[in-house]
Amino acid sequence: MSNASSPTGRDRRIFVGTYTEPEGSTSEGVYVYRMDSSSGKLTFETVKNMINPSYLEVHPQSGFLYTVNEVQKFEGKSGGGVTALSIDSETFDSSLLNKQPSEGEDPCYISIDRTGRYALVANYTSGSLAMLPIGSDGRLGPASQVIRHSGASIHPVRQSSPHAHCILPDPTNRFVVAVDLGIDKLMIYRMDLAAGQLYEHAEANLQEGSGPRHLAFHPNGGTAYVICELNSTLIAYRYDPEAGTFEEMQSVRTLPPGYEGRNLCADLHITPDGKFLYASNRGHDSLVCFTIAAEDGQLTLQDPVPSGGREPRGFAIDPDGKFLLAANQNSNTIVTFLIDPAMGQLSRIEDEVEVPMPVCIKFAQG
Repeated sequence: MSNASSPTGRDRRIFVGTYTEPEGSTSEGVYVYRMDSSSGKLTFETVKNMINPSYLEVHPQSGFLYTVNEVQKFEGKSGGGVTALSIDSETFDSSLLNKQPSEGEDPCYISIDRTGRYALVANYTSGSLAMLPIGSDGRLGPASQVIRHSGASIHPVRQSSPHAHCILPDPTNRFVVAVDLGIDKLMIYRMDLAAGQLYEHAEANLQEGSGPRHLAFHPNGGTAYVICELNSTLIAYRYDPEAGTFEEMQSVRTLPPGYEGRNLCADLHITPDGKFLYASNRGHDSLVCFTIAAEDGQLTLQDPVPSGGREPRGFAIDPDGKFLLAANQNSNTIVTFLIDPAMGQLSRIEDEVEVPMPVCIKFAQG
């Protein structure tokens, strides 16, 4: 494990989700790093042992940390798991609160509704969603609801059945959007927090074989973007928060003209000021910046930048919009970039840390 030099300015903490499997991985679980807010340098602090904490989320009020356990058998039962951790606000050491079944195989995404009362989980292999209550002490209750998608699409291997890859509350917290790679759909649900239930509301169809993976809402609440893993595109939508519906307005490639090699898109994030959207390409192994038009949310592609490693599965933008941290899964590194606030261009900081199979990065509160 290589460490960056000691921070000199105000610090932030990041949590790094990893794969502890398959065989050969040396990861121990969730890693915690300290980031200097002036220089962007990272310093290792601690690690919490657990199995395949591939996706993380921080509670919006309390700072509790929640992670999926992306496995097909968890604690002796079929399906994956969800783990709740309490984080010390001074030392950032973690302590286990409890665990619950995710009620499906290979959970790959977790989000928390904006009131902090429920965790929302997408189970990839099972093509299912789970809604788990969160107590005032941060502990997870058993799932109050499980929804299983149905259908298929045209890719013979990746789309023979549903594969829920993302679940996210909308900016109003009235609706929940599930992105299903296996059926090329956005499934929109009305959320009832009192009952702990999701009710079918609407759906949006994407191009067959596109393989939608993740979704991000613009800070304006009226625009949303979906990254498609299988055909390397980004879809821009007008989002009606009153009706809970999506209207497609643009589709753009994430790759430079002429590139025909292997590529699987992975992640997307928008800067806090809403000016730029970034996406990651695995295969092309790059980060690409899009300028977001203020008047209508349309995207304009800039030149891709090498991610500094292999398979940039996930990345994160710090809350100040100053740095982008890329998790290169297959080269076991996190590489930090400085974001140009005017043009959005990325400049690599000549400092990286070694982390075994990093796949998700989240910033702690504060």
